[in-house]
Amino acid sequence: MAGKREAQRQALKDRLFEAARARIEQQGLGNLRARDLTTDAGCALGGLYSAYEDMDDLVLQVNAATLRSLGASLEEAATSDAEPAERLVGLGLNYLDFARSHMNLWSAIFDHRMQNGREIPSWYNEEQKVLFAHIGKSLLALQPDMAMEDLSIRVRTLFAAVHGIVSIGLREKIIGLPQDKIASEVEAIIRLLVRGAKD
Repeated sequence: MAGKREAQRQALKDRLFEAARARIEQQGLGNLRARDLTTDAGCALGGLYSAYEDMDDLVLQVNAATLRSLGASLEEAATSDAEPAERLVGLGLNYLDFARSHMNLWSAIFDHRMQNGREIPSWYNEEQKVLFAHIGKSLLALQPDMAMEDLSIRVRTLFAAVHGIVSIGLREKIIGLPQDKIASEVEAIIRLLVRGAKD
């Protein structure tokens, strides 16, 4: 009997996860509502809170899945036989392609804020490391003597530069780039930073 209950609970979790993912993908994180999700999943509102701790928990699960998809899309560039600088350019362009192709899901990774100032759970911080892991390997190949603390900072600097161009460009802010220039500027900033890393 316990096994059947657990299977039912897992099925409910899966339905709610898919409903949340679909809603975020189609309408964005800002339009995500518990009542809409439970309607989509065919359960009562209380079912959401028996399957997930709260809405934050559910959104983090969706974001973690998006991070894993992003990691998979970066894997090809990260493991190519190209020189480290070219791998970094490939990572930046793949990141742009992923963001452009999955705009709402990608945005949700950065737009979500935990309610009531709660800390992000440690398991999710581990999922976020996919944003930096591949960059670090290529940067270390360029500067093998760099201290690990300095490397960690440089990785975040490079990510922030690329993410800033992508985020502002795709969201078409006032200072955003023309859509047809985003890729070339991502490549340009990476090459500039790599050139500095070699000096």
